[in-house]
Amino acid sequence: MDIEQKQAEFIEYFVKKAESLKGGSLVSVIVEATSHPSLFAFSEILSVPSISELQGSEYSAVLDLLRLFAHGSWNDYKSNANCLPPLGPDQVRKLKQLTVLTLAETNKILPYDQLMQQLDVSNVRELEDFLINECMYAGIVKGKLDQWRRCFEVLFAAGRDLRPGQLDNMIQTLSTWLTTSDNLLLTIQDKIRWADTMSELDKKHRKEIEDKVEEVKKTIKGDLDLRGHEEIAFSESGGVMDFEEDRSRPKRRRPPMS
Repeated sequence: MDIEQKQAEFIEYFVKKAESLKGGSLVSVIVEATSHPSLFAFSEILSVPSISELQGSEYSAVLDLLRLFAHGSWNDYKSNANCLPPLGPDQVRKLKQLTVLTLAETNKILPYDQLMQQLDVSNVRELEDFLINECMYAGIVKGKLDQWRRCFEVLFAAGRDLRPGQLDNMIQTLSTWLTTSDNLLLTIQDKIRWADTMSELDKKHRKEIEDKVEEVKKTIKGDLDLRGHEEIAFSESGGVMDFEEDRSRPKRRRPPMS
């Protein structure tokens, strides 16, 4: 089962569970969701009305924590730890996994030094163990560990929830890409038309040359045929003595010498 299918099943489970609860009873649902080893998307849970109603209540910090797991990183938590609930080991691991996904969104080459700083990891061995055991084995990323260049080359990364304003940026990016693609298509079509025109001109020029060659061949053949007829006519008119006729004539005798 791929990660997207598993995500859909877990999301559906937590959404249904949240819809049946209110107030403080939702705290355990949020803690369970943010601790779950195979759940990495939280927007659907955030959109549940009973979850949204936690805003401004005594449990609003728990709602802020859920938002952090949807859009934030480990550094974001550290910067706001004084106003957020403490995390358990599973939540810490989950938030660090999500941090790797965030970094992989914009860069396919992640330097070890950057990863160690973002994940609070003190050495390369610990970092590589985390990337292998907690990220690649979990199926959220695929990549290559390059110890020589000290970097992680990302080949695949699961998507995170869209952050506020990110959808507008994505629409703008896609619109720009679409405009560029349309312009490129027009350029390609122009090139195709130019190539077709040049091909037709080339065919026309080739035909003209072939016609001229044929015309020259016919002229040369006509000249050769004419010369052949002239030679035959000259021979038949006696212009050249027949060898057999010459042999049949009696030879003159020379007078005896006195």
